[in-house]
Amino acid sequence: MKLHKTKLALAASLIMAGNVYAQNLPNVIVTAKPDVAEIEIDKFSSVSAVITDDTIRDLHAADLASALRNTPGTQISRYNPVGSFGGDEGGSIFIRGMGLSRPGSEIKTYIDNVPMYMPIWNHAVLDLLPVNGMKNITIFKSPQPQVTGNNFASINLTTKTAGPENGASGNARISYGSYNTVIEQVDMVGRSDDIDYSLAQGYSKSDGHRTNASGQLANIMGGLGMKINQNWSASVSGMALNNSVKDPGSNLSASPAVAPTYDTAAQMVTAVLKHSYDLVEGEFRVYSNTGKGNLNNSADWGTEDQPFTMQGFRWKESVTPWQNGTLLLGLDYDSSYGSITQTNVAKTSAAKTTLPTFKMTSPYVGLSHNLLLNSAWSLVPSAGVRTYQNNYYASKAAPYGGVSLVSDKVTVFANASKGINYPGMEGPALTAAVLTNTGGGVNFSDTWKQLSPEENNHLEVGTKIFPDKKSRIDMSLFQDTISNRYGFSFANASWFNYGKYTMQGVELSGQREIIPELTVFGGWTYLNNDSTTNLPYAPQNAFNAAITGYVGKFRLSVDGQYQTAFYGQNLNRNGSSNTQRMDGYTVANARVSYPIPELGKKGEVFVMVENIFNQQYSYRQGYPMPGTWGSIGLSASFN
Repeated sequence: MKLHKTKLALAASLIMAGNVYAQNLPNVIVTAKPDVAEIEIDKFSSVSAVITDDTIRDLHAADLASALRNTPGTQISRYNPVGSFGGDEGGSIFIRGMGLSRPGSEIKTYIDNVPMYMPIWNHAVLDLLPVNGMKNITIFKSPQPQVTGNNFASINLTTKTAGPENGASGNARISYGSYNTVIEQVDMVGRSDDIDYSLAQGYSKSDGHRTNASGQLANIMGGLGMKINQNWSASVSGMALNNSVKDPGSNLSASPAVAPTYDTAAQMVTAVLKHSYDLVEGEFRVYSNTGKGNLNNSADWGTEDQPFTMQGFRWKESVTPWQNGTLLLGLDYDSSYGSITQTNVAKTSAAKTTLPTFKMTSPYVGLSHNLLLNSAWSLVPSAGVRTYQNNYYASKAAPYGGVSLVSDKVTVFANASKGINYPGMEGPALTAAVLTNTGGGVNFSDTWKQLSPEENNHLEVGTKIFPDKKSRIDMSLFQDTISNRYGFSFANASWFNYGKYTMQGVELSGQREIIPELTVFGGWTYLNNDSTTNLPYAPQNAFNAAITGYVGKFRLSVDGQYQTAFYGQNLNRNGSSNTQRMDGYTVANARVSYPIPELGKKGEVFVMVENIFNQQYSYRQGYPMPGTWGSIGLSASFN
């Protein structure tokens, strides 16, 4: 298959630079796509990295951590080949040194712009975020109030939907590999006149590379849409997940008689009403998520049953009040509640606590204008604000603004924004868990109510350069100043706000088509902070590389990551020091496929080899990752 005939956009590896706007896109032709994110910039000079379903395929990703492993500025942690044990070191995502705090996190995760994370502990659980059936994954590496709120960074997964033409298409993939690892994924979309539909199913399992390193993920999702008339459409979608992952434990100590497990399940229903006119387009989206995250047989926390519910809506409008102007209006509302039934380690006592309901109302407005300076250049200034009203904590405002200077060959951008991150159910949940395990020895009571939201003042400047039709260079310089970080003290039995720190960094990358249909990419991320506490998963230097394209009929996808030494283990909010210094490492992976036309346009047989050079590495002390391991599989498609 000639790669230049596909619908893929050029592969932008970068890292944080800004892709020029659609009306000013240069005539750049890149015929091979490296296994890294494409970069986009919106009308408010904010950048995002987008990973397509083709990249998910080339990375042989069974979950979100493996899908994001080669995205510059993004770090991951995990214990097992398949699945994430909880939302801590056993399976997490970190973006430019953010997302390090537990319980609670500065990063929030979404599916089709709807929140999907573990609200009881107020942080992401990766097993609730399936990657099969997804059109793309977007990583917002900074506060972007015009997109979403109540975070310092975010990740949104977008499900596949049918195109405007009648007909159906689908894909199927199955593989088997080391450690009895099975990955099976199926998805299809279709349209019949004014009706469109989608269906996807995924299943992954592995016995793991060491005792008790097994995991199993299962999910199914679907959607049905209808075009009401020329301007209006409606749709409904649903998703169900059921997963179980074990904790293999540190190899520096004896294995427990019964391994801890983390079992997750969720059901998600969303209904959407959209409209589109010449000068106005928008949508109203209502959702309801229910689920659980149950921790079993933990040596520290015993057993926790944790059912949750998240409900709310999203409304947004994009108005063109004048030529080349955009007025953005929106309103988000979310409520979350749940309970925690805590059985202590000795299994001598158990208590159920119904947690309070947290509610957030968040309206926002923004304005941007594309000012044409001449036939080659345009200037795009923008500004806006998002406000927050919470039923337990103080109201806050988050202004944002930016400016971009755009041409076909060069884009220069700058943006500034404030991120607001509110505490949630983790306050009363931790109180309930600690009370049960200490026999009443530590009682935080209602001290969590005295907290204030965390804040992040973000600044970023960058440039994008197209030296020629086959090359691309991106650079970004950024600074995040974190203040009002919240935490707790066992000694004083209270929650409180304290301290601040600044993270500064550089992201630089380049991409070049070296021969027809074969592209090489290289990226560098530099992070430096002034925190008095050792921030985890924030290596000072990290490098990404990829080679993707065709060698004859074979499609080759190679990705590699190198990072310097870093501190492991998430930063607990109790102020404890982080002393787990992990060695740097280099890991390379490769996927080679050969087309089988009888299995459809995307039909192929493939071989995947991970950790080619048998690197010994880990994300947490005592939790070694697999050495060299591999899989073989088949893909098929129809349309």
